[in-house]
Amino acid sequence: MAVALNQQQEFTDKLKQIEEMLKKYKGQKGTLLQALQEAQNIMGYLPIEVQEMVAETLDITLSEVYSTITFYSFFSLKPKGKYQIRTCLGTACYVRGAEKVLDRLKTELGIEVGDTTDDGKFSLNACRCIGACGLAPAIIINDEVYGRLTPDKIPDILKKFE
Repeated sequence: MAVALNQQQEFTDKLKQIEEMLKKYKGQKGTLLQALQEAQNIMGYLPIEVQEMVAETLDITLSEVYSTITFYSFFSLKPKGKYQIRTCLGTACYVRGAEKVLDRLKTELGIEVGDTTDDGKFSLNACRCIGACGLAPAIIINDEVYGRLTPDKIPDILKKFE
């Protein structure tokens, strides 16, 4: 119960920070991307409460805010995990078994692509290329590249982050 209250207080505090930050954008045209980027830096993602604040402050529709968030891949509607896993599904990785590696990640983490584990530890995403074709199949966890993977290597890699 105390953890939930702490999380709620942290969420509320971040909303206040965002509200304060947004004041500098009041009445300014063409500032949506900057406002969203700063809000996401504070909150870590862009929940509906933040979207509504941005829309109101910039005097634009909520649908305009939402469509901008969903258009750009660097914005997130969901909280991200402490460790962000990006699985390469580019041609080199794909033909060398990336799909099986991704399936093992989904099984081990108990989540689908685009989701975050319940404990907030891992987020799982797929991308087209990470630029490590010579190491195919490869994943990136935060900024660390893991290459020449097989599904059997995934549990040991994940254990490093426990």
